[in-house]
Amino acid sequence: MESPAEMEAQKNDGGRRPPVISPALEAMLRKFHAGYFRIGMSISGQALIWAMLAEENHGPIHRTVLLVLWSLAFFILFLLSFLYLLRCVFHFPLVQCEFFHHVGVNYLFAPWISWFLLLQSMPFLDTPNFVYMILWCAFAIPVVILDVKIYGQWFTEGRRFLCIVANPTSQLSVIGNLVGAQAAAKLGWKESALCFFSLGIVHYLVLFVTLYQRFSGANRLPSMLRPVFFLHIAAPSVASVAWESINGGFDMTSKMLFFLSLFIFMALACRPFLFRRAMKRFNIAWWAFSFPLSALALASVEYHRHIQTLPAKLLMLLLLALSVLVALLLFLITLLNSDVLSLDDDTLYNLPSNHLDSSLKRTPTSNSIN
Repeated sequence: MESPAEMEAQKNDGGRRPPVISPALEAMLRKFHAGYFRIGMSISGQALIWAMLAEENHGPIHRTVLLVLWSLAFFILFLLSFLYLLRCVFHFPLVQCEFFHHVGVNYLFAPWISWFLLLQSMPFLDTPNFVYMILWCAFAIPVVILDVKIYGQWFTEGRRFLCIVANPTSQLSVIGNLVGAQAAAKLGWKESALCFFSLGIVHYLVLFVTLYQRFSGANRLPSMLRPVFFLHIAAPSVASVAWESINGGFDMTSKMLFFLSLFIFMALACRPFLFRRAMKRFNIAWWAFSFPLSALALASVEYHRHIQTLPAKLLMLLLLALSVLVALLLFLITLLNSDVLSLDDDTLYNLPSNHLDSSLKRTPTSNSIN
């Protein structure tokens, strides 16, 4: 059974099938989408946590765990990137459907977020060098292009456009800028870091208020995608660590962002029934739980490093254990469900690309600015 996005893509390319790849690979590429980079974000986030722990503890255990995690994250991310590159080559209309969809476009930030995290956690690079600079620029350019596309639409597409398209996955655009700022700060490029941080944090404030008021866009997510509500935790957590990297210390701003993310985590943890329908059957969206917890644990490490109190240490250990446990469980469950790429009911895969267009046409206040 073909999804609406696939049928529309076949109509756009005349129903042609690429003859140079096997039918099994072709079927996989049709169902593969940028949402699978959630896995790369999660493992890369864990690698960054252990990189920070290895800076404080120079024992062989931390370095070994970091090397194993980083190698695993690199392999997974390289494989996902290669598959998505093949999708771009052989099924570009499907990539266009993602680009113009109000949920799918946000996941186009996920590959670059993953690579930024992996870049910062390299175990064999103690000080940034020329290669680090080149890689940062290579990862930053797509983020800027996506910023212009998404934030430009927010400014120019009408008064209610953001209210319609905003959903929890929109925070991936914010996270992309914040991890870019953190990586730039490690280079010593404070102006670039501040530029990316300002883009991320200003649009986060706008997005936070929009999502908090529960406009119509917040209700467009299917129940299977509800784990992405955990991205509400990730954005302030990453902002907290990014500002610490720019400022050189875990000051009042970093603490406020950390406390906000901690509060949102407790608010979501107290509402498990929100995710009840999403947990009935394994879906790749489950990986949306992992990266936000890793980001929160990362912020708790920085908080404890600055505060050095027993409650801060206990909180750090609790969040670290939780993030590692969730990532490990998801990894094992994914291995046991290795046919996840062959599922025909993947939620993001079945999102119709013209859903948003019809909504905007029905909204009289969404006319573009002249």
